[in-house]
Amino acid sequence: MLGFGPTRSEYGPPTLRGTFSGQAGCRGMSGASPVLLVRSGGPAALPEWRAAFAAVLPGIEVLGWTDPDLDPARVRWVLVWEPEPGRIAGYPNLRAVFSTAAGVDHITRDPFLPPHLPIVRMGAEEMARSVGEYVTMAALMILRDAPRMLAAHEAGRWDAFFPPRTARETRVGILGLGRIGQMAAGMLRGIGFPVQGWTRTRRTIQGVESFAGIDELDAFLASSDILVGILPDTPQTRALLNRERLAKLPKGAGLVSAGRGTLVVLPDLLAALDAGHLSFAVLDVFETEPLPPDSPAWKHPRVLVTAHVAGFASRRARAESVARAVAQIEAGEQPDNLYDRERGY
Repeated sequence: MLGFGPTRSEYGPPTLRGTFSGQAGCRGMSGASPVLLVRSGGPAALPEWRAAFAAVLPGIEVLGWTDPDLDPARVRWVLVWEPEPGRIAGYPNLRAVFSTAAGVDHITRDPFLPPHLPIVRMGAEEMARSVGEYVTMAALMILRDAPRMLAAHEAGRWDAFFPPRTARETRVGILGLGRIGQMAAGMLRGIGFPVQGWTRTRRTIQGVESFAGIDELDAFLASSDILVGILPDTPQTRALLNRERLAKLPKGAGLVSAGRGTLVVLPDLLAALDAGHLSFAVLDVFETEPLPPDSPAWKHPRVLVTAHVAGFASRRARAESVARAVAQIEAGEQPDNLYDRERGY
């Protein structure tokens, strides 16, 4: 089990040449380089992954998930999306698992996952920035009544109308104020939206009103004209936005779901839209993905479905994020974005 120290280090550009030189245990009896095993993008993506890691971790060999000549004992790191159950437990010298995304539930649902193994969430800034861009786009679509615009376009109808309020008069509430939530908050504030946030424990963020704990959730919802969900998937957040809580939102409020699909009870959301209590929902994540073709969300006139595309980062940016974490682990430090099994994120 890794013993991480209490300190964190700040790294500059993550070109970590020499990271593995002289490191005990980094080379096996044969002197072969340690392996980073990748399951993301399939075989076609492997050359790009290799080029990205060559620039930031030149002392490591990057192999594809299905490499037929792989020696399991050489695997030190894995970078994965939806690994099959039991596979990760088969690498005896594995030091950490890296998620290609901000979420890790696609890893933790493996019943054979070694309980001591560190799991590191993707920390590329591009990931947070892209989610922030998506949330900002969705908030503006709600503000300007995009469904009405699209309906007029489809019908060839000239529908000149104006929204009832501006961004400055529309409060956005963000469920979850981690790195991604804070990035979204900054972008929304930049175009005039007042922003408030709800977290499990109190956060102090300049320019963002703070709500914390279950006792303050109702007040937070009641004052959110646009609600943004960026919470992780935990037992406490699953089905958090059910019929009763959606009813706490102001009449005409909009919803953006860009965190985990388990946050929203979809039938309850559609019922709130049908009743006219909510105006529009932009949904990027769902409990079942891909969203089944027969889901009523696809054809609902007040729902925009996107295919889990809110957050993305280039392979180079993700390689840099992994390189930083590898350097921290090799130095005996706790890596940034380490998944906390007790908190569930």
